[in-house]
Amino acid sequence: MTDQSTKPSLPAQSPPVAPAVSKDKSRANWLKGDGAESLRRNLGLVGVLVILVIIGIATRPELYGDATWVKNNVFTILTQASAIGVVTVGMTFVIIGGGIDLSVGAIIAIAGVWSTTLSTQSYGTFGMIFTAIVVGVVVGLVNGALISYGRLVPFIATLAMMVAARGLAAQISGKQTQVSANSTINSIASTKILGIPMLVIILAVVVAAGWVLLNRTTFGRRTVAVGGNPEAARLAGINVRWHTVLLYALSGLCCGIAAIMLTSQATSAQAAMANLYELDAIAAAIIGGTLLSGGRGTIIGALFGVLVFSTITNLFAINNLSTEVQNMVKGGIIVAAVLIQQFRYRSLTQLLGRKPTS
Repeated sequence: MTDQSTKPSLPAQSPPVAPAVSKDKSRANWLKGDGAESLRRNLGLVGVLVILVIIGIATRPELYGDATWVKNNVFTILTQASAIGVVTVGMTFVIIGGGIDLSVGAIIAIAGVWSTTLSTQSYGTFGMIFTAIVVGVVVGLVNGALISYGRLVPFIATLAMMVAARGLAAQISGKQTQVSANSTINSIASTKILGIPMLVIILAVVVAAGWVLLNRTTFGRRTVAVGGNPEAARLAGINVRWHTVLLYALSGLCCGIAAIMLTSQATSAQAAMANLYELDAIAAAIIGGTLLSGGRGTIIGALFGVLVFSTITNLFAINNLSTEVQNMVKGGIIVAAVLIQQFRYRSLTQLLGRKPTS
């Protein structure tokens, strides 16, 4: 009989060891997946900006060789992007929420004209700013009410508002350019803080506020939910109609701010101001990664989209190229961005790593 006590004891099982992951593999994975899609797109837009700068250096090396000119040109691009950038923040929220706003340019016009009437200017700086913002918000509320409670398609409602607001702006101004006599308003465009133009600071503040609102608040989460699936959002307890009204009011608020910025730059306002701003804002949001169908988008991506278009405009200006060619290039970029959204792959590695079918 074998003595059990003489049997060799089995070694204790060691705890499971996680498989080693190489540093190269872990670095490659951080750009994979749907969660990093916005990061990949933003990096792509940064690449586009770098390419545009390289083109500028190649075509006008004498300009880019001057460090002072380069610094001033960067601020010029940012200043040109400031007003449309503010509008794009509001447009991004509307599109993420499943809508569209074709009236932003007209809202800027009516807000600018209304705030520069003689009666409004008599109330001083605060009166002009207050009027522009209130007019923008009220028009946005009307858009939202027509869409939410009037059951109008956003395209039709905002298209009608675009025509009506331009007409009302022309009626108020008598089809004349209204000059701003307020020195404080006029000085916004020329004021610098620590060497940074005030218009650029306003843009930065609006972008930061928009990012926090979209990514760190219940309002932002509800916006994504409403745009992604309105019925599911309603069943989850979200008042979809009221939230839609608020989104268009937010867009109107951004238009009111932009109206003051443009009035400061031109020291005047007219019914034709901010022409085609709606198309520029929509295009910037789209190439920044905002889905036209709603439910997804980023404020930072939209800002990069604005900077791409502003840099293109600057590149054409320093090379004395026509506006017509510039518009054709912009149109091509918009079409390419939409096609990428429709036929995009989750990542470049997935595309390159796909095995051929036999």
